[in-house]
Amino acid sequence: MTPPASPASSAPRSDAGGRLPGVPDAATVLLLNSGSSSLKFQLLDPVAEVVHASGIVERIGQDRGQAHLEAGDLRQPYSGEVPDHKVAMQIVTGLFEDAGMSLQEANVVAVGHRVVQGGARFSSPQLVDSWVRNQIADLGALAPLHNPAAVQGIDAARELLPDIPHVAVFDTAFFTALPEESRTYALNAQVAAEYRIRRYGAHGTSHRYVSEQVSSLLASEGTDVSDLRQIVLHLGNGASASAVRGDAPVDTSMGLTPLEGLVMGTRTGDIDASVYAHLSRSAGMSIDEIDTLLNKSSGMQGLCGMNDFRDITAAIRAGDERAELAMRVYVHRLRKYVGSYAFTLGGLDTIAFTAGIGENVPEVRERTLEGLEAFGIVLDPAANARREKGVRTISAPDSAVRVLVVPTDEELAIAQQSLEVARSAR
Repeated sequence: MTPPASPASSAPRSDAGGRLPGVPDAATVLLLNSGSSSLKFQLLDPVAEVVHASGIVERIGQDRGQAHLEAGDLRQPYSGEVPDHKVAMQIVTGLFEDAGMSLQEANVVAVGHRVVQGGARFSSPQLVDSWVRNQIADLGALAPLHNPAAVQGIDAARELLPDIPHVAVFDTAFFTALPEESRTYALNAQVAAEYRIRRYGAHGTSHRYVSEQVSSLLASEGTDVSDLRQIVLHLGNGASASAVRGDAPVDTSMGLTPLEGLVMGTRTGDIDASVYAHLSRSAGMSIDEIDTLLNKSSGMQGLCGMNDFRDITAAIRAGDERAELAMRVYVHRLRKYVGSYAFTLGGLDTIAFTAGIGENVPEVRERTLEGLEAFGIVLDPAANARREKGVRTISAPDSAVRVLVVPTDEELAIAQQSLEVARSAR
C-alpha cells in the first residue's frame, strides 16, 4: 500500500548515481520514532548534519490515517487507511518513492530507532537483533506507553529494510551512569529489586547532547571542563532537569517513568504517591484512571486549561489569573531543582536551557533565574529577550555562572550514534 504519486514536475529526482540530489556520496541514516498511533521519520546525513527529509504518519490504527513528507519546498501528503505500523512503514517508503527520493537509492547505511526505556541493561546504543528486540519488549513493563510501540516500529522497519543495520538508541542510556545514591529509591530493597524500581531518567539523548555542546564551547574558549558543573533544563511539553559533572550525570528529575520531576504540559511532575490511594478511596477511581489523570490531564493543562506556552504567556499578558498561577507553579518547581542540583554538584558553572520552551520562551528563563544574583547568577535581560539561532549566552558578563540557550538536536544525536554502531558492526 503506497500513497498516491505526486506530479513528476514537483519532485526532486535522484541523480544518475542513484544518490540524493546534491549529495551523491553521502551516507544517510533513516531515523524512526514510533509511537502508539504515530511514526515520525527523518532522513539525514549525520556527518554533514543535513536533514534531507522528514515527516510523520499519524492516526495509526484509527479509521483513517494521514501522513506527509517534507523536503525543502516539497510537501508530499497521504491520506488513507493505516491499520498498523507495518503499513505505516510501507507508506513512509512510498512517500519517499513519490518524492523521487527512493530509500533504496539513498545510501541508507543505518536505521536508528528511538527507544524510551532501556532499563539498567542498555547504557549505549545497540545493534538490533532478536535478543535486543525481545529485551526492549520485556522492558515494556517499565514503559507501557512507549516500548511496545517502539517494538512495533522496529519489527515493521526490519521486515521492510532487512539488509540495513538497525540500531536502538535509548533515552535512558545516559542516566545508567547515575550514582547509586541518586538512582536508588528509599523503597523496600527486595521489592525494588524484584520489580526493577529505580530512577531511570528520560530525555537522556538530549541531556548528553546539550551538556557536550556546552563542554565543547567552553573548552574552545580555554576552560578546563574535566570537572565542569552543569545543570541542563530540557523544557518541552515533557520536561526534565539534570545535574552533570564533567561528562557524567549526577542526578536527574525523571524517575521510574517520565512522570516524576518538573511540572510539564500535561504531567504533574513530583506529587505525593499517596494521591493514588486517596483518589482510589475517595473518588473511586481506578489505577488506570488515576494514571491517565496524572499523565495526560494535569500539569499546565490541568492548572489553566493550556499547555502551549505561547497561549499561556499571551493569557498572562491579558490578565488571566489561572495562567499566572500555573506559570508560578511551573517556575517554582524549576527553581527548586536548580537550587538542589547546585548543592548536589558542590557549586555551579553553567545552566543550559533547551527544547521548545527552554529555547523559545524568555519569560520562563527570566522568572527561573530572577533574584539569584547572590548566588552568582546574573541574567542579561537584552540577551535573554533576543531570539537567535544557535548556542548563545544570556548571562551578563559579570555573572559567575554562565547561562546559555542550547538548541537540542536529539535526532542528529541518534543518527550519529546509529552511524557509529553500524560502522563498527561491519
